[in-house]
This record gives sequence, C-alpha cells and structure tokens, in this order.
Amino acid sequence: MTEKIGVLGTKTAQRTGVERVVNAPLPTVYGNFQAVGYMDHDRGDEQVALVYGEIGAEDVLTRLHSECLTGDAFGSQHCECGDQLASALRAVVAEGRGIVVYLRGHEGRGIGLLGKLRAMALQAEGLDTVEANVALGFPVDARDYKVAADILRDLGVDSVRLMSNNPRKREALVDNGIRVAEEVPLLIEPCENNITYLRTKRERLDHRLPHLDAVAHWS
Repeated sequence: MTEKIGVLGTKTAQRTGVERVVNAPLPTVYGNFQAVGYMDHDRGDEQVALVYGEIGAEDVLTRLHSECLTGDAFGSQHCECGDQLASALRAVVAEGRGIVVYLRGHEGRGIGLLGKLRAMALQAEGLDTVEANVALGFPVDARDYKVAADILRDLGVDSVRLMSNNPRKREALVDNGIRVAEEVPLLIEPCENNITYLRTKRERLDHRLPHLDAVAHWS
C-alpha cells in the first residue's frame, strides 16, 4: 500500500495489488461455480475467478481467459474466444475441480474494445491482426498476467495444468511464481471466418495450433 497527498495536503492511503472483495455462488449452464471477485488496485480493473469444486493447491486445471466481448458475448466468428471460454468451463466441470480466471482489461490483446474494432476494420481491408495493431500505433500484445498469478496465489494455488495454446501465458505465470505442471491444448475447430486470424496467431505469435494443418480447403 502506498500513500498519496489528498486535496487538503494530508496523506491518504492508496491501495495497491489485488484485493479479494466478494465470493458468490454462480449457477451456470455448465455447472455450479463460485464467482470470486477481485479489485486490481494497480490497474483499476475488476476481475473474477470462476472456481469449481475443491481445487486444492497442486496441478489445478486452469484457464486464463482474456476478456473478449465480441467473441464471449456476441458469438463472433472472427476469433475462437467464445468457444474457448465455453470449452474451458466444460473442462473444469468434467475434471471435478478447476479455475477460469476471466481477465478484464485484456480486450483485443490489451488495446481495448474500440482499438480492437479499429484493428478488425483494418483486417477487413487485408491486414493481419499483427499488422493492424502496429498500423494503429498499438503494441502487438499489451496483456499483463501478473494479476492472474496474484489471484491464483490468493486462491491457494501453487501449480496449474494450464489450458492454453499461447506459450506466453505459461512464461508469465512462471515468471510470477506459479508453476505450470502441464500445458493442456484448447483447440477449437476453425471456420472460414477465423482461419486467417488463427494462422496469423500460429505463424506470428507462436500459438500452438497444430490442428490447422488439416485445414486445406480455405485459402
């Protein structure tokens, strides 16, 4: 916790780090979760972890899911995010225990909703997802996973089986003190609308998407 100078010149406490705020039951179509809500005082984001079962500390099946309004809520076929979220929730229920950390502030790989929509407009004109971010003056990937590691620590997790195709998520967790016992692929059947996007993620962002090799009928 740090201090800042108030309007009358007095020092007031300013919280830092992640604070657990609430734990509420959340029945879903996938199963009955506990929604654990957090405030990230460093970035000002509200965060939530969906916890299923008695998770324990070791080798917890875990998904770090970056917020994607278009995919998660609207069913966009531009990406595979909505299907990945649903698959992760089903997987932890089938496992009997697990966590899905839903990371707010990660929209568009960290460039925000409007930035993402602007990048999608450029992709419709022929740029790929990397080129579009750069053309708009954004980083290729601005996401920070420290808050995810802090949330996992607060939940008592020491090691995870990470559902991800993105090696940077593993690196970020390890760098922040969470051991990754296994990387579990989360592969979604591509469609004509997202195949170019997925191939760009594999070729330019190092995502592990071996199932794309079987798709030859879309150029």
